[in-house]
Amino acid sequence: MSSHGVTVRRVQALRGPNLHAYKTVLRIELDIGPLETRPSNSFPGFVERLTSWVPGLHTHECSVGKPGGFVERLRRGTYLAHIAEHVTLALQNEMGFNVGYGRARGTGETGVYNVIVAYEEEEPAREAFKTALELTLAAMFDEPYDAAAAIERLRDLADEYRLGPSTRAIVDAARRRNIPVRRLTPTGSLVQLGYGIHQKRILASQTSDTSALAVEICQEKPLTNRVLRNVGICVPEGRTVRSADEAWEVARELGLPVILKPEAGNQGNGVMVNLRSEAEVRAAYEVARQYRGDVLVERHIEGDDYRLLVVNGRMVAAARRDPAQVIGDGRRTVAALVEAANRDPRRRTGHCSSLTRIKLDEAARVVLAQQGLTVESIPEAGQTVKLRQNCNLSTGGTATDVTDEVHPSNARMAELAAQVLNLDVAGIDLLCKDIRRPVMEQGGAIVEVNAAPGLRMHLQPTSGLPRDVGVPIVESLYPPGAPSRIPIIAVTGTNGKTTVTRLVAHMFETARQCVGMTNTDGTYIRGERILEGDCAGPKSAQAVLLHPRVEVAVLEVARGGILREGLGFDWCSVGIVTNISPDHLGMGGVNTLEQLARVKQVVIESVAKDGAAVLNADDPLVAEMAAACRGQVVYFARGPDNGILQSHLAQGGRAVFVEDGAISTAEGSRRHRLVKLERVTFTAGGALRFQLENALAATAAAWAQGLNPALIVRALSTFRSDHRMAPGRFNVLGLAGRQVILDYGHNVGAMRAIAETLTQDGSRRTVMVIGLPGDRRDEDLVATFKASLPFVDEYVLHDLKDRSDRAVMEVPRLMSGCLTDDTPYTFAMDQREGILRGFQRTQPGDRLVVIADIVNEALAVLEALADVKVGEEETCEDPVSRGLE
Repeated sequence: MSSHGVTVRRVQALRGPNLHAYKTVLRIELDIGPLETRPSNSFPGFVERLTSWVPGLHTHECSVGKPGGFVERLRRGTYLAHIAEHVTLALQNEMGFNVGYGRARGTGETGVYNVIVAYEEEEPAREAFKTALELTLAAMFDEPYDAAAAIERLRDLADEYRLGPSTRAIVDAARRRNIPVRRLTPTGSLVQLGYGIHQKRILASQTSDTSALAVEICQEKPLTNRVLRNVGICVPEGRTVRSADEAWEVARELGLPVILKPEAGNQGNGVMVNLRSEAEVRAAYEVARQYRGDVLVERHIEGDDYRLLVVNGRMVAAARRDPAQVIGDGRRTVAALVEAANRDPRRRTGHCSSLTRIKLDEAARVVLAQQGLTVESIPEAGQTVKLRQNCNLSTGGTATDVTDEVHPSNARMAELAAQVLNLDVAGIDLLCKDIRRPVMEQGGAIVEVNAAPGLRMHLQPTSGLPRDVGVPIVESLYPPGAPSRIPIIAVTGTNGKTTVTRLVAHMFETARQCVGMTNTDGTYIRGERILEGDCAGPKSAQAVLLHPRVEVAVLEVARGGILREGLGFDWCSVGIVTNISPDHLGMGGVNTLEQLARVKQVVIESVAKDGAAVLNADDPLVAEMAAACRGQVVYFARGPDNGILQSHLAQGGRAVFVEDGAISTAEGSRRHRLVKLERVTFTAGGALRFQLENALAATAAAWAQGLNPALIVRALSTFRSDHRMAPGRFNVLGLAGRQVILDYGHNVGAMRAIAETLTQDGSRRTVMVIGLPGDRRDEDLVATFKASLPFVDEYVLHDLKDRSDRAVMEVPRLMSGCLTDDTPYTFAMDQREGILRGFQRTQPGDRLVVIADIVNEALAVLEALADVKVGEEETCEDPVSRGLE
């Protein structure tokens, strides 16, 4: 999008906690081009045009701190990015979304800004920004622009995407109780409440506790009446018919007046009441037959139309409903009166607002004919003209709250009806002359039971007291004290994330809990991989939280996902940061270690108030994240002498560290010796420093989450860093007399950890098979490769399948440029060929180090090589030529 030299480079939706806010926001990278030197006060008449098109801007305070502050800034002079931010928010307000957070900040590049605006619904927000930019530029350059039409288009779009009032009431009530909310469809009302094993779902007022059988019964009105009549509840007499002749015959048998309605209708569609002649009955039949099922003819019951809402066996609200109608003025036709009524801003199409627009359709014409009128008639001044006989809000009706007037016996009858039909949420339609008297005394009756009743008549009655009926529905799903969340343990950092994630998951699996885990290898439920590939992003996290069996979620969180979409959860129980070292710098605006740490800190900022941050006290950039945590902090360190750790313990804090050859926990002055390092075999008794740090981080997380220490010890002593439990994480294998190290170390920190470990393992001739990702800066690739030079004797350098826009063999040749003339090396086209060539270059007793790209592929190649006999190896000139699979 480009106009007047202004270009929108990117619009990005951050759907979870992110670098910019703890809420959903759009991040727009906006290049304002030549307008960098044109403030708002340099455009004559701009402020007047803009504020006349978007009057809501007058309420914006901006940095001035008072309503009208933003307009004051416009008059003093401000720039397009800042203006677009405010106009986008104002337009969303016009659309009915309650948002107010926004920021416009320079990127460091002249004229280019990050514009941040909060949103409730993504697509309407994107369109609001697009409209805001068009509108603002038109106002600046005094170009014609139909702002009113643009805003109406935005409102129509919002109606398509926003949650309906019934769903929204339940969602709002859930959020007030900190129950997680996840919308499952972009434009519908299907919503998940809660996480994992505690999840529930709603679709408008229908819940996952609603009986499908009850819904089926309610859709068959004759069956509903039969069930209610069996327990002594008053219902009208009636029969189903299949022709206009049969309808008139039944009407005469029942006695006029009668009601006709679709047997399986809803929302009052096709319902015609108080029919007093054969012509009216036949006309009504033609209307009702357009809907599903046969047509039901019932005895007409005199009185007002009431809706009683029953939730979990208790009546919680009641409203009197009146049909769509207009009042004559002696001048305008019925059609003109309806048009005027529909201009009420509360009336919109569908069910998105407090009132629905009135339709002049065939049903309305039948009702008008009953009153001797047509759409072209001019009613007398003060004359009430009904446009529907049914009173549903969905057909233009209005509602008056009468909750406090309902006679107790009428409430009990409604509650019994819901109970008999086994409905958790029921809308009971009742006809009687006075809701304050027992229905039995006045010949009233229950005429319908709704399994998914609309709530807006109670939430926003046309008159009377609003009732927050979302609250009792949420309480029926989650009684006070009932859990809605599962523990979420989020793991981030530069190195060790996947191993820590797997180890923490192993700890909770040891406790017999169903663990959902995501990492760079896949998504796992109870140890079974359900998705393969890099699953360290927000979508994978959400897949785990949507799973109905998961009791604990252990989620690896990568920087890319945070920058791309934000976190996949609202807050976590435990957030872990393992370390910060150079990786992926120069990407996504992250150019320094401090900026990388700021990205990782988003996880710590998302820790719940009663949760914990697990931080590496040996890494200053990680340790200082404690200031961003709302919950408690648990530090881990390789020894008890760390100054940060000692200060933390002196203040009563908690920590995990190594002391006297054992992993210990401490809180204040109290210390507990947890397990000797000799039992934690994957750390080689503590000799593998990076594995020791992983063990400390996982121990701190499980301890912070309240796991039994005995189970933590059992998990530490049974975890193995092999290709089964932690594939590609410093796996040590024996292969035809060779030692094979398989690791996923693609950055300088990981390579240094390998170097430190292998230099302790004695001298072996070492061949390294290595390919590095092309999405790193050249200097980072060089630093990573050079970190291997002290312990490698020969190299096989290969390309990756995903070269990230680099030329063929560009990265292998970059690595070869770091080698001295006396270091042998060879090239391979891909990982598979590289491993086979590396194996060929080794002899029994040598070490083969494979820096894996696709771990599963690397393991498959090594397993195939394990089937090759040593004698066969010695007679084979080139294993590559054998085409081993």
